[in-house]
Amino acid sequence: MGNRIPTASAMVRFCHKLNRVKTLDDDLMETSLKRCLSTVDLTLLGVGGMVGSGLYVLTGTVAKEIAGPAVVLSFLIAGIASLLAALCYAEFGARVPRTGSAYMFTYVSVGEIWAFLIGWNVILEYMIGGAAVARAWSGYLDSIFDHKIKNYTERHIGTWDVPFLAHYPDFLAAGILLVATAFISFGVRVSSWLNHIFAAISMGIIIFILIFGFILADPKNWGAEHGGFAPFGFSGIMSGTATCFYAFVGFDVIAASSEEAKNPQKAIPIATAVSLGLATGAYILVSTVLTLMVPWKTLIPDSALSDAFYRRGYSWAGFIVAVGSICAMNTVLLSNLFSLPRIVYAMAEDGLFFQFFSKVNPTTKVPVIGIVVFGILMGFLALIFDLEALVQFLSIGTLLAYTFVAASIIVLRFQQDKTEEPQPVDPEPNAHSQDTRVIGERITGEEMKEYESFSDKLQLVDTQKRERRETGQLKATFEPYLKFLSDCYPGEVVTISVVTMMFSAICLCSIVVFGSSHLHLPTWSFYLLVVIFSIGFLISLFFIWVHEQQSKTTTFQVPCVPLIPALSILLNIYLMLKLNYMTWVRFTVWLVLGLAVYFGYGIWHSKENLHEPKNHGVTARYVVFPSSSLEETVQQIQPSTQDSMGRAEIMDEESLKR
Repeated sequence: MGNRIPTASAMVRFCHKLNRVKTLDDDLMETSLKRCLSTVDLTLLGVGGMVGSGLYVLTGTVAKEIAGPAVVLSFLIAGIASLLAALCYAEFGARVPRTGSAYMFTYVSVGEIWAFLIGWNVILEYMIGGAAVARAWSGYLDSIFDHKIKNYTERHIGTWDVPFLAHYPDFLAAGILLVATAFISFGVRVSSWLNHIFAAISMGIIIFILIFGFILADPKNWGAEHGGFAPFGFSGIMSGTATCFYAFVGFDVIAASSEEAKNPQKAIPIATAVSLGLATGAYILVSTVLTLMVPWKTLIPDSALSDAFYRRGYSWAGFIVAVGSICAMNTVLLSNLFSLPRIVYAMAEDGLFFQFFSKVNPTTKVPVIGIVVFGILMGFLALIFDLEALVQFLSIGTLLAYTFVAASIIVLRFQQDKTEEPQPVDPEPNAHSQDTRVIGERITGEEMKEYESFSDKLQLVDTQKRERRETGQLKATFEPYLKFLSDCYPGEVVTISVVTMMFSAICLCSIVVFGSSHLHLPTWSFYLLVVIFSIGFLISLFFIWVHEQQSKTTTFQVPCVPLIPALSILLNIYLMLKLNYMTWVRFTVWLVLGLAVYFGYGIWHSKENLHEPKNHGVTARYVVFPSSSLEETVQQIQPSTQDSMGRAEIMDEESLKR
C-alpha cells in the first residue's frame, strides 16, 4: 500500500511531462534569425511552395487515372480544404511569430509529445516533398533531351528491381538538390531573390498556357463520346481531391517563415490568403485548359501539359511549358529546403531534437548545419526512391498536421490568456447561503440597508459576475440550462469536447469510407451509425460553442470558431482515410521511430524542464467556501500543496480570508 502512492505520483509527473505546453518569451519578436521578409516575399514563397510539380505532373495524373475532366472539381475542393487549414495557420502565425509552423502551434496549445510527433511528421513531409519534386524536375529535363540521361544511366551504371525503389539511380535529381542546398545556405535574402526570379518566370508561363490553351480548347473533349465530365463519378472526384491536396501543402512555408518576417501580425494572414487564392486559381484554370485541349484518356501523366501542345502541333509551345515546369519546380525545391531546417531548428531550440541543429551561422543568420544535413538526406531519397512511392507517402503527415493545428485553434481560443490578470469570478454562483464567505472578492459599495437581506446582496454580486465571465467559462445565457457544466474549470469542457469531436469525426469518416466496401454493413446499420456519429460530432461542437472565447485581439483571428476548424478536422480525416493502406503502414513505422527519438532524447532535454518548478505551484482560484466546511477545505489544500511544491506550506484560515 505504501508503494502505490509514489508510483501514482510518478505516473502523474510523467503524464505532465508528456502534455506540458511551451512557455513563450515575453518578447515574441526577439530572435537570433534575421527579420527581413516583407508581405510580397512571403506571398511569393507561398506561391512558389504550392505551384510546382503539382501543376505540371499532378494535373495529368489525376485527370487520366482518377477523376477525368472533373479534376477541376477535385482541385476546387482541395483548395477549400486547404483554405480552412490555412486560416488556422494564419492565426497562429500572427499570434505566435516563431518558426516551427504546425510543431510550434501544437506545442503552445496541446502538449509536448503531440508537438514532437507533428514536427517529426512535418520533417518527413518536407524531405519527401523535396525529393519528389527533384525527381519530377529530373524527369521533365530528361524529356526535353529525349530521355538521353535516363538511357545513359541505365546503360553505364545499371538498374535494380526492388519494391518502392526507382528503376535506376537518379543522379541528376540528387545533384540539383545539392546545388539548391548550397544556395539556401547563403542566407534568407539570397533564397528569397532566387524564389522571386523563378516564381516570376513560372507565373508568366502559366499566363501563356492559359491564353494559348483556351484558344486551342475544344468543348467536345468534355462530351459524352469521351466519357463525359465526371467519368469516375463522385468517388473519383473525392479520391482525386485526396491526391490533389498534395498540390497545396506548400502554404505552411509562410507560417514557418514567421520568425523572419518584418511584420508577421499583418504579413502572415495577407500572404497566406493571397498565395492560396493564386495557387487554387492556377490549378483550376490549368486543369480546365489541359482537359479541353486533348481528350483526357490520351494524356501522358509525366509531362501532360507540354505533350498536349506537342500533339496539337505547337512543339515550340511545348518547349516553353517544359522550361516553365523546371522553374516552378525550382521554387518548390527552394521552399522545402527553406522550411525544413527551420522546423528542425525550432525543435532543437526547445531541446526536443539534437542540440547542434539549433546553431545559427553568425554571418548568414540561418541554421546552416540543418540545411546541409537535411539537404544531403533529401538528395539521397531522390537518388534511390521512385516518384510515385514518394508522393503516396507525402499527404498523410500533412493532413495530420492540419488536423492538429485546427484542434489547437479551438483549444487556444477557449484558453485563458496567460498575459491577463485572472478575474475573481465565483464558479458556483448558485451556491448561496447566509453564512457564505467569498474568497478573493468582497461585496463593496454601499452598506446594506436594514430592509436588504444578505441574499439580495449576493444576487447583485452574482449578476455582476455573469457580466464579466472568464475565457473558457460557460456563457451566462446557457447557464440555467447547462448547470452541470458550470462546476468545471475554464476550458476543461472545451478540451474534452475537442477530443470527443475528433473521435466522432474518425468514426463517421470510417463508416462513410469503409462502411459499404470493406465492412459490408447492412443499409440500415450504415445510416444508423452515420446519424449517431454525426449527432456526436454536432453535440461536441455545441458544447464548445456555449463557452466564452477570448476577446478580440489585434492580430488576425479565424472567423466562425469553432465551426471552421471543426470542418477542417472533418475534411482532413476523411481525406486521410482515402489514402492507400500501405501509406498508413509506412506512416506507422515512421511514428515508431519518432517515439524512440522522443523518449530516448527529447523528453529528457526539453527546455520546459527548466520551467517545471514554477508550474508546480498552487494556482490561485477564486472559489466560494461555506463557513461550515472552511477548516476541512484548508486541510485538503495543504497536502496537495505539499505534494506539488515538494515542501509543506501551511495556509491558515486567516490567509484564506485575506
